[in-house]
Amino acid sequence: MTRPRAWVDGAARGNPGEAGFGVVFQTAEGEHRIGGYLGETTNNVAEYCGLLAALGWAERQGLRDLVLHSDSQLVVRQLAGAYRVKAPHLKPLFEAVLASRKRLPGLEVRHVPREQNRAADALANRAIDERLAPPTWLALPRNP
Repeated sequence: MTRPRAWVDGAARGNPGEAGFGVVFQTAEGEHRIGGYLGETTNNVAEYCGLLAALGWAERQGLRDLVLHSDSQLVVRQLAGAYRVKAPHLKPLFEAVLASRKRLPGLEVRHVPREQNRAADALANRAIDERLAPPTWLALPRNP
């Protein structure tokens, strides 16, 4: 069996602006999609919220292994330790990701070109257009 995979994206119309996230999973059981409208926030916050949604869903499914794809160089490099998290509003999100990451020992985060992340991007934009409520199980920091 191939490893479970997730493609994650965040979108903001303006920065800050109306924002949403999208996550597309591919597992042995099939494809699963998660999207959520975030209100007004930054693109980087939306990217982190998408990542938290992916990690939360993986944990709820009992996954211990996941290849996660993101087109956000900032997020991928911050998670790799190549960039520091300087923005105060991103620190709680980053710390929440680190805590969740500990429960997913087989997590691999890869940067991909935007063209390879189209499905997650489309879902993030649909979340904005349709004001899709994030999953009820997803706990996001207040007013990120």
